[in-house]
Amino acid sequence: MKVEQLMTHDPLTVRLDTSLKDVAAILSSQGISGLPVLDGDSRVLGVVSEADILRKEQGLGGPRGGVLGWLDRGAPDPKLEARTAGEAMTSPALTIGPGRPAAEAAKLMVERGINRLPVISRGRLVGIVTRADLVRAFHRPDEEIEREISDDVLLSTLWIDPKRVSISVAGGEVSLSGEVETRTQAELVEAYVRRVLGVVDVHSELEWTVDDLARRSEQLPRRL
Repeated sequence: MKVEQLMTHDPLTVRLDTSLKDVAAILSSQGISGLPVLDGDSRVLGVVSEADILRKEQGLGGPRGGVLGWLDRGAPDPKLEARTAGEAMTSPALTIGPGRPAAEAAKLMVERGINRLPVISRGRLVGIVTRADLVRAFHRPDEEIEREISDDVLLSTLWIDPKRVSISVAGGEVSLSGEVETRTQAELVEAYVRRVLGVVDVHSELEWTVDDLARRSEQLPRRL
C-alpha cells in the first residue's frame, strides 16, 4: 500500500504569518494536532503543532523576572516569544513522497516521534498522512491484504508469478506455501510481506528450486 492511498488530499494549511491564536483555533475546531506551514508557492517550510503551542504556553506561565527567574529559564528559547506559525514551527519538516510504501511512513513516524508527514510531489504539498491514517489502514480486510501481496509484492515488486505461491490470510496472519526459483526469492517474499500494512505475522513454508545462498557461500574465497 502506498502513501497516496492513505493520505488526506488538500489538507488544511497555514502561512508563515498566521497567528498562533488562529493556529490554535484551527487545531481545536478540526480535531487535528498539526498543520503544514506553506509559502506562496505551496512549498512546505515547516510544521506547527499542538506541542509548539504548549511550549509557548509553558513559557508564558513560567517565571518572568528576577535573578531566580533568569536562572530557571536558562538559555533563551526563541519559540517562547513566538507569535506566528512561522516563528513557532518545527523546520525543516520531515516529508514523504506519495509513491512511498505506507510501511516507510510508519517507520519514520515511530523513529522520529512525530504524528504526521506532509506528502510532497515535485516540491509541493499534495497531502498529509497521519498515524491515525495508518492505524485505520492496519485494520483492513484480509482479502485486501491478500490482493496486495499477490499483485504488488509478488508480481509488481519481485516479478514472481503469483500462481507459484499460495497465500492465505486470517486475522492479518499470512501463510505462504509453494515453490519459487531461488532461496533468495523465498526470503525476499517473506521480508516484503512482513512490510505490508495490516500483516500481523508471516508463516512461510516456501520452497525453492535452487539454493543460491549455499552456492554463493561455496564460491567465497577461504581465509588462510
